[in-house]
Amino acid sequence: MESKTALVTGASKGVGKGIALELARAGARVAVNYNTDAAGAETTVAEIRDIGREAFAVQANVGLSADVDRMFTRTFETFPRLDILVNNAGVQTWKPLLDLTESEWDRTLDTNLKGCFLCTQRAARHMRGFGSGRIVNIGSGCNKIAFPNLVDYTASKGGIEMFTKVAAVELGQYQITVNCVAPGAVEIERTKLEAGDYSGTWANLTPLGRVGQPLDVARAVVFLASDSAAFITGQTIWVDGGLFSKPSWPYH
Repeated sequence: MESKTALVTGASKGVGKGIALELARAGARVAVNYNTDAAGAETTVAEIRDIGREAFAVQANVGLSADVDRMFTRTFETFPRLDILVNNAGVQTWKPLLDLTESEWDRTLDTNLKGCFLCTQRAARHMRGFGSGRIVNIGSGCNKIAFPNLVDYTASKGGIEMFTKVAAVELGQYQITVNCVAPGAVEIERTKLEAGDYSGTWANLTPLGRVGQPLDVARAVVFLASDSAAFITGQTIWVDGGLFSKPSWPYH
């Protein structure tokens, strides 16, 4: 990916940070988006620069059109072109359907799904002028199965999978590929708070016997963003250690 440029949303920590770093290791320049965690974004930028690649941090709430426009303007001012977009920014509300508020629903759908739409549209308008581009959207295990107490998150991620397919069909004429990476149980700052032993809890349910790490997701993203995946589009790649291929099975 020498000379390629990438924009990764929500890259101040967790999976987004892992993706930004792995793209840099592959040779890309990286625009590191964040919403509120400026310090985290600057840490990501510093680590990318330590690898020897160019990077800068850019603030934007991806659910707001004006913020997205400003983010892309800054990116185009800094880099000669944009080759890769990774729509990773996401939030969730842990609450039952009957207790979820309208504002909580709106916040999650605006960030996760509307943000994916806004960023994809802006990036693709730019990429079509060059006749190529790679867009990778980050989905979830709830693309496949229902997650109780995460109805807003599940709805947004399911929407991202179908959005990916439609975008792939429409943008194929410009040689822009659009794919989705759907992680399983991945150990990051947020998920560690879900259980006293997050790793142990999910490792026992995962056929490969461990939870995922940001690097596992990042490697799949880098592959889909590379020339090796030039004829792959509209697909969802599961990075879950087999977790969501395993049925609820009554026999031992």
